[in-house]
Amino acid sequence: MKKQNFLTKKKDFELVFKRGRGYRKDFLYLKVRNNDLGFSRFGIIVSKKISNKAVERNQIKRRLREAINSREQKIEKGMDIVVVALSDIKNKKFNEIDKCVEQSFLRAGVCL
Repeated sequence: MKKQNFLTKKKDFELVFKRGRGYRKDFLYLKVRNNDLGFSRFGIIVSKKISNKAVERNQIKRRLREAINSREQKIEKGMDIVVVALSDIKNKKFNEIDKCVEQSFLRAGVCL
């Protein structure tokens, strides 16, 4: 994904959390909001509550990013999506994370 496809500013995250719709599925929580742009943007949050080790948190972020990248063509344009990892994700394998991301996106209505 390109740099423009990531939420980076605190203000953008706050807008998604204040005005977005929330969806929970197993070990993921999604917040989804429409934006006025011609492309979708993503944010990934992995808290220190999941792991104090940055290596483990970054590994979870990479897995989530790859699961999102594989669906980039199917995702509706003009959405801000924040993916929040919940505590149970630490013990999951990539195929379980990938399946949960797909089901969460379908439930939230962001996949075409």
